[in-house]
Amino acid sequence: MIRSLWTGTTGMHSQQLNIDVIANNLANVSTSGFKKSKADFQDLLYQTMKVPGSQSSNDTESPTGILVGLGVKPAAVSKVFTQGDLIQTENELDVAIEGEGFLQIEMPNGNTGFTRSGALKRDSNGRLTNSDGYPILPSITIPDGARQITIGETGIVSAIIGDDTASTEIGTLELATFTNNSGLSAIGKNLFEETSASGTAQTGTPGTDGYGTLLQTYLEGSNVNIVEELASMITTQRAYEINSKTIQTSDEMMQTTNNLI
Repeated sequence: MIRSLWTGTTGMHSQQLNIDVIANNLANVSTSGFKKSKADFQDLLYQTMKVPGSQSSNDTESPTGILVGLGVKPAAVSKVFTQGDLIQTENELDVAIEGEGFLQIEMPNGNTGFTRSGALKRDSNGRLTNSDGYPILPSITIPDGARQITIGETGIVSAIIGDDTASTEIGTLELATFTNNSGLSAIGKNLFEETSASGTAQTGTPGTDGYGTLLQTYLEGSNVNIVEELASMITTQRAYEINSKTIQTSDEMMQTTNNLI
């Protein structure tokens, strides 16, 4: 009887983690470039009361055994890197990535961050930055007096400077890809960091060798599907209730046993 109490407890703990993941997905439904998370679970060890294949007589063996499971545990919470919807903003510094790749960001500690959010800004020195003022890599500086800034599909940034009538190329945006996107470490602020699980970043020109293309005046929206998350939330809630009912039923059975004395 005690075994079922602890099994139900593991189920409640796991469903609590699941609802935490769903809540974070729903909270970021409007976050540019956000990638939803998914919780994976594994069953725990089994108590073997009868070994499968054990001798049931001199000439026969048991086709099955008696193995009682001891519950569930969280195995992983992984990011799902499917493409989000493209949202038109009409802001000339906004850029969406269609396909594979991440923009590179120079963080204050000197490390390189990676993001799918292309909401770019200009700082006081004219450098292209993210919303927190962290510079884009490779660094691109837009000169004073520049107008009609253009970001091409292949990452070429150009603008008309001063009284010129023709555009001048002022830099090129690069994209980074990884062997295993799910191995990236999410650090908040729409940023990811490279880990040993993700592999080393491979940088290249947008639109070539499997890298995605860039689309100016658009942003990639969150890939969270509200209907899916709400359905998962209902399922998780019911699973939590069922596990709590298991604990309650086990307690009532123990109470019945105690009343026999």
